[in-house]
Amino acid sequence: NPDNIIAHHKLGLVYRQLGRVDEAIRELERAIELDDQSMESYINLGAIFFDRGDIDRALELNEKALSISPKMAEAHVNIGLIRQQQKDARAAVECYDKAVQIDPQLLTAWINLTSAYTMLEEDDKAVEAARHAVTLEPDNSMARNNLAVALYFSGEYAEAMQNMEKAKELGYSVDPRF
Repeated sequence: NPDNIIAHHKLGLVYRQLGRVDEAIRELERAIELDDQSMESYINLGAIFFDRGDIDRALELNEKALSISPKMAEAHVNIGLIRQQQKDARAAVECYDKAVQIDPQLLTAWINLTSAYTMLEEDDKAVEAARHAVTLEPDNSMARNNLAVALYFSGEYAEAMQNMEKAKELGYSVDPRF
């Protein structure tokens, strides 16, 4: 069925995994053409453009997803990443805050919130967000790394080292300068 929206969407995801980006774009755009309310297709297409460095197009696609479903936490996270890329950490925090209000269990939102607070040098808030991320998933290497960095900047060096060691145990590639 050439008009099967789900098939085009999933084929786009498979092409992306295979590194066949142009074909992935074509399939996701076809899914959107068939159903302009396909918010997940907008999100996935936005991720491809973000990876390509076209953050304006990525932003446009994620904003379109939010116009369809304002409570789509993943779109808020993606826009937060774009804002961080644009060096607007305050706007990124606002996006991540919206995401965690919608889905308090969304680990990526907490991890990215930690990073944005670190950029703003709001160390106490960074530690709080990082601790929450580790609470959600204690064996997530990135959450542990972010907690270690946040603790380091807040002057809690011993606990920072413990979390950095845990991040390494979990497979995180720790910057040797740390």
